[in-house]
Amino acid sequence: MTEDQSKSLSVLENHIRQLMDLCNYMRLKNNELEDQMKSLKALYEVLKEENKTIKGKYDNLKMARIITVKQDDFKGAKDRLSKLVKEVDKCIASLNE
Repeated sequence: MTEDQSKSLSVLENHIRQLMDLCNYMRLKNNELEDQMKSLKALYEVLKEENKTIKGKYDNLKMARIITVKQDDFKGAKDRLSKLVKEVDKCIASLNE
């Protein structure tokens, strides 16, 4: 083997070692990213369930508020109606005099 061939072979071996090292590094990095992706997916599922629970609670609060407002409106309407009935009774009493 000539000197040039020997140098070329040495350079080729060096490049192959570098590629193998890079391949191993990329394999490790890929495994890390896969683990990270799994944990993020798990966190996503937890947050999705929490969001669903919070939306349900929010809907319940909205419904409770609507019911409370309707009860308050009902009480106010009842009070106004009582006042109107009293005024009508006063008018009838004054007409009867």
